[in-house]
Amino acid sequence: MTLTGIGVLIIGIAFLVLTIFIANTLQNLAGILSGIEKTVDKLPEQLDDVMKETGNLINESNNTLADVNDKMQQLSPLFYMVGDVGNVTRKFSSSLVDVTETLKTKTDASKDTSNKKDLGGVYGSVALGYYLFKRRRKAKREGADTDE
Repeated sequence: MTLTGIGVLIIGIAFLVLTIFIANTLQNLAGILSGIEKTVDKLPEQLDDVMKETGNLINESNNTLADVNDKMQQLSPLFYMVGDVGNVTRKFSSSLVDVTETLKTKTDASKDTSNKKDLGGVYGSVALGYYLFKRRRKAKREGADTDE
């Protein structure tokens, strides 16, 4: 055998090994494609089931939404009443604030007047005298009732 024959023999063996490797790879690829074919064959049935379930879900969602809307319509008067009560309460409290501010202003004005005229002690003395007068008068009446 010459070198050319040996080279052709080596090339033939390499080509045989390469052919076996490619055949094995193609066999595995055929198995994968067969599995994909089975999966793709089942896909329309699965999609039909998914579409049916999606339709049912949408119908149930619509029913639930209609029920929620109905209940919200029934509760709307309650919300309006609560809003009205809030407005009335706000108006009442603001009028109380106005009255309180007015009284505070009048009290501050009276206090300023009494402080300016130095009448605080006079007012206190008059009030004390009036209280003592009423008490003495009450005591005299009670004493007159017990004497009889």
